Amino acid sequence: MTSERWQPGLLDVAQSGGWAVAHTRQNFLADSNGVLFPREWLKRQELPVLSEQGIGHFDGDPIYLLELAYPAEVPGCHWQGLRQFMLQGDADLFRLLGYASQIGTWALQNRFCGSCGVRMEPVARERAMHCPECGVHHYPRLSPSMIVLVSRGDELLLARSPRFVTGVYSTLAGFVEPGESVEACVAREVREEVGVEIRNIQYIASQNWPFPHSLMLGFHAEYRSGEIVPQPGEIEDAQWFSVDALPPLPAQRSIARYLIDLYVARCKGLADPVLPH
Repeated sequence: MTSERWQPGLLDVAQSGGWAVAHTRQNFLADSNGVLFPREWLKRQELPVLSEQGIGHFDGDPIYLLELAYPAEVPGCHWQGLRQFMLQGDADLFRLLGYASQIGTWALQNRFCGSCGVRMEPVARERAMHCPECGVHHYPRLSPSMIVLVSRGDELLLARSPRFVTGVYSTLAGFVEPGESVEACVAREVREEVGVEIRNIQYIASQNWPFPHSLMLGFHAEYRSGEIVPQPGEIEDAQWFSVDALPPLPAQRSIARYLIDLYVARCKGLADPVLPH
């Protein structure tokens, strides 16, 4: 469900006024008042703007995105990563910035046609880029991926990647391959990453994951057979953990944490947690 405070939409950049965010490579310009700046003021700064997009309304005000080539310096301002905003707990603001980041990434990556190299042109009244030479259209991209919690009674199979914060263990995840169902992806990724077989794959919930443009489809599965064998280069460690003795876990706002908290709550007869949207 879309937040009432944040309503994505397609706004005409020819209109004046409104508020704007400046973005580059999953980082946003911010000052002591936050990340929303008066649009006309922001456009007067010496910024390396690659694209401007009208992206929706926040608290009823029109919001625009300035996609930059690099994180330029602005007096009194600093740059802050999207993940930091996720951890700060303002769900409505994170939804806005997650959307802005995905649209900015799309705008950055589709300035030129990948088929013939001609500069792309925006399509009127549509979030799309059009090649005037070969006619190809490009829309904002979503990459379907799966994330799964594997259980064995009151034990959870959790793993850590070398990219994780020190000590943190999480669920297993991966991208869906062409020609593959999501359920087949779940079984394949578990087999590849930790060497075990699973059964009773059940869909739980999904979450938009703008790092940079994934749609995470969350599952639960039961252990069937096999010994844990971590995939070299991908999995640093993987273990079975009791629901009463879990290691440090992912951030509360992530679907990985939701899958874990949901299973633990049901094991202990507690109320189901709520997945942040």
